Amino acid sequence: MAGVSILILTKDEEINIERCIQSVSWSDDIVVFDSFSTDRTVELAEKLGARVIQRKFDNWSAHQNWGAENIKYKHDWVYYTDADETCDDQLRAELEALPETCGDHAAFQVRRKDYFMGRWLKRSQLYPTWITRVFRPEKIRYERLVNPVAVVDGKTGHLEGHIIHYPFSHGVGHWFDRHNKYSQMEAQDLIGEVQEKFRPLELFSRDAAVKRRALKTLAYKMPGRPFLMFGYLYFFRLGLLDGLPGLRYSIMRSMYEYMIDLKVAELRYKENNSEGTTL
Repeated sequence: MAGVSILILTKDEEINIERCIQSVSWSDDIVVFDSFSTDRTVELAEKLGARVIQRKFDNWSAHQNWGAENIKYKHDWVYYTDADETCDDQLRAELEALPETCGDHAAFQVRRKDYFMGRWLKRSQLYPTWITRVFRPEKIRYERLVNPVAVVDGKTGHLEGHIIHYPFSHGVGHWFDRHNKYSQMEAQDLIGEVQEKFRPLELFSRDAAVKRRALKTLAYKMPGRPFLMFGYLYFFRLGLLDGLPGLRYSIMRSMYEYMIDLKVAELRYKENNSEGTTL
């Protein structure tokens, strides 16, 4: 058996959990970190041999930090995945060999392929984006309420395999419901982040987390962000080559940015008006 533990975050994921667990069934330590699902997620996970640990979800960074700090893993290395993801064969091979090939690394970043309506959004989903998903639990912590940034104490490497992501497996309506909640947390984070001093040199940093923070700080200081996001994804990143799914996704992303802008404006209005009335 491979010496890598698996951490799967779940909340009402009966539609995805079997596929996800089967893609990592080569591991002898699969942990489903569940936020008290009300469907058959726990039942299906236990049936497939996973051990289930439950905790009420509060926010992304707190939840993931708790999972890294409090769950007892069988192995030194952990591969974290969401239930709507699978790992491809190349990533599996790299993970199985990791205990012998990790060297002095504390974490590894992996690329992800996002699918919408049966098509890989190669251009409109900002591929390749490197995300930290393989780590030693004692060497990682997370920051931000949503889309958390991994802060690694040590050297970070890269793996060549891919995570396969199905973000619309629950349907487009679920995507909007989820991003409505995310936009509120994004707005709360941004109230503080946009006040940070912009450091242009960080745009060229080799650290993905530093570069991402610099891009966000710059982006949220610019007017007309929703329109800029659409133009960037669809024309500059050539999302138009992703066909109709690319067009639809680019529009949805610009709508998400507008949701964030509205909620930032609402929070600032409330801060400046003691009566706390809304817009």
